[in-house]
Amino acid sequence: MLRLGTRKLLDRSFTGLGVLSITLLTAALLILLAPMCLRGIGAYVFQGTVEFRRVLLEKLQRGDRDELKRELAATARARQPVFDALLAFQQELDRMPATQRRKLKPEFEQVRAAVKELLGPLPGEEIPLMMRSQYGQTRWDRAQVKIRKILFAEDYDFSGGGLGRKMLKPRATTFHGTALEPLFAYVEHHAVAMLAPQWTFYGRFLTDESHDAHFFGGIGPEALGTLYLTLGAILFAVPMGVIAAIYLVEYARENRLVRLLRICISTLAGVPSIVFGLFGLAFFINTVHLSANKSVLVGALTLGLLILPTIIRASEEALRAVPEAYKQAALSLGAGHWRSVRTVILPAALPGILTGVIISMGRAAGETAPIIFTAAVSVGKPLTLWQTLSQPTPALPWNIYNLCSEHVAVDEIRHVQYGMVFTLVVLVLLLNLAAIIVRARISKGLRT
Repeated sequence: MLRLGTRKLLDRSFTGLGVLSITLLTAALLILLAPMCLRGIGAYVFQGTVEFRRVLLEKLQRGDRDELKRELAATARARQPVFDALLAFQQELDRMPATQRRKLKPEFEQVRAAVKELLGPLPGEEIPLMMRSQYGQTRWDRAQVKIRKILFAEDYDFSGGGLGRKMLKPRATTFHGTALEPLFAYVEHHAVAMLAPQWTFYGRFLTDESHDAHFFGGIGPEALGTLYLTLGAILFAVPMGVIAAIYLVEYARENRLVRLLRICISTLAGVPSIVFGLFGLAFFINTVHLSANKSVLVGALTLGLLILPTIIRASEEALRAVPEAYKQAALSLGAGHWRSVRTVILPAALPGILTGVIISMGRAAGETAPIIFTAAVSVGKPLTLWQTLSQPTPALPWNIYNLCSEHVAVDEIRHVQYGMVFTLVVLVLLLNLAAIIVRARISKGLRT
């Protein structure tokens, strides 16, 4: 037998290790999630330029028309010297010797293109077809990137060998003595007047539809699609999982078949999620023809199969944890087996079952692989409840991956990617919080 002092020392050591583990886990989560959340908040709270307010009014019919008209008039006056400098240099370029013209024309085209990216189409130009080319920069942080692109040209120094070192060369030195030289100092010192940035809370980023491949608008269809898929998976998996757990614990006899079933359930819990996605495609779409193509229904069923083993095992453990005395007391009062399970054992095990549901809910909301083949599309409209039976939907996990890996202008919409990550984290936390509150109330009711 251990001495009392040794036992106390071991207890304190294990307690200290537990506290240390929790502290390290919390620190790791903060290090991982804090930068994502801070950048994600930037999708909702940022300095929006006059171009952002113009998009809201012209495309979404939202904002004060008279106030915007005054702002546009003020910014147009501030932008006019830039347009005048471009026009003056264009005329000067036509009069230059051929050698000098060949040298400066490519640089001028770069400056001209950067000005169009910053301020939108130049006066007198036709309105481009693509929405992203019809407006200047809507966010002040991206506008500052474009301003640097106007002021500096990228060059590489290969004197040290290797791949070379990137250098920023002021464009003003290239155009020294020309009509374009004053433009660079003017842009640097009058950028605020040209774009009129204001702090903006864009709460409808969560509900607005995206425009022009997420260059404008919000993530409403993606957030709604994720909610549909998660709740659909839970509605399918929880009843099936609890019923299966009740059968395995209360009714099934311990034999080879039942042991094989438990082994299969444990094995399914470790199967890669991409396999479930392929199964959903092969079975629900190609074999059963539950829908003609991808749909929210098929995606929810596939996610339900993915989380079903976790719910079964968690429910089994919760049912086994109910004291045997509860069951014996119910039977002794004349209740049948099913009634004692339904009215005594199942309510007592409900907090443990909800723990498994909470874990499964977070996994279902964040999975990407199963919905690639069964439910997710890159762009789409918000679906009604009836349309979920036959239509696919955008979803946050898939669109986060899609924007990061396949979008043609990934750096331009970085705030959308982080906004999606932040929204997904908050959505999972809210779903889990709701389940935790329900579990706490049930536990409190059982104690009273």
